[in-house]
Amino acid sequence: MTLRIGFVGTGGISRAHQDQLSRLGDVEVTGFVSGRFENAVQAAGRWPNAKAYASLTDMLDAGPLDAVYICVPPDTHEGLEDILADRGIPFLVEKPLASTWELPVRIAAKVEASGLLTSVGYHWRYLDSVAAAHTELQNTAIGLVHGFWMGTMPRADWWINYSRSGGQFLEQTTHIVDLMRDLCGEATEVYAAYSQRVMHELVDGTSVYDVGSVTFKLASGAVATISNTCLLPHYHKTGLDLYTDKGVVELRDSSLTVLEDGRKLEQRHDGQALRKENEAFVHALRTGDRSRIRSDYADALKTFELTLAANWSARTGQPVIIEEKGWRSDEPEED
Repeated sequence: MTLRIGFVGTGGISRAHQDQLSRLGDVEVTGFVSGRFENAVQAAGRWPNAKAYASLTDMLDAGPLDAVYICVPPDTHEGLEDILADRGIPFLVEKPLASTWELPVRIAAKVEASGLLTSVGYHWRYLDSVAAAHTELQNTAIGLVHGFWMGTMPRADWWINYSRSGGQFLEQTTHIVDLMRDLCGEATEVYAAYSQRVMHELVDGTSVYDVGSVTFKLASGAVATISNTCLLPHYHKTGLDLYTDKGVVELRDSSLTVLEDGRKLEQRHDGQALRKENEAFVHALRTGDRSRIRSDYADALKTFELTLAANWSARTGQPVIIEEKGWRSDEPEED
């Protein structure tokens, strides 16, 4: 059976997913929706039987779809997941889930009630080096965690606008926060400090912070700090270092290094994370077996919660206790 897939969003990550789907047998992308109709037309031209549509509703009304990929900026999710959940159509959505709290909470409730198949684009979880890190961390006590995303600022107009993107920590460094959760468990307290140093003066319309650091207390007792910057003129590094009672585990976007009692293990990852992510979703669509999906909507909501809590803490100067719910009513806003 050929799966029919639709796309909302036509940017770089959308094209990356399409490229992976084109390599899978019996998968056909048949429809595109974009904030700019001409972009949907251009995207549809790359697939033999695809068409461009003015809205998600128009695309769904045109014919049956087995799933939809949502690859849009954080502030443009309103009405998308709701429509798909109401119609019972599985979806893969790119991170972050939104720029504010209420929408993903509403969607998560609908997904849970219906049992809808979902996947969220935390592709780091599919790295073979992350799987190896899980093995190395068995029967160890993680004491300290240091994460980082150090690079340049994307110049998309929505990204540099804090009220639209939620800033670097919510939109980009969320991958490192999610990796921390995957390897180290849940956080119970969050405290953040952000600052605007230079980018708001160099690039018109910039309201995001260009440096920041967030400290997490983890349920295990470990302490984690994740820092980021987007003021560099070049890419520097992304990754997560874990300090344990047996040694050090260093994860980068391209490798794993383990330092333990004179032993040094180095492993380059196979570069197939996005392929595995798409294969897992397609496999679940075909068979109903969701075991290969590493992050579904309910799980991704927990990562989103931590990044939104960090934004709130940075804005107020107050720590966030995750068990307390009142902070969620204060959403990211443009500074």
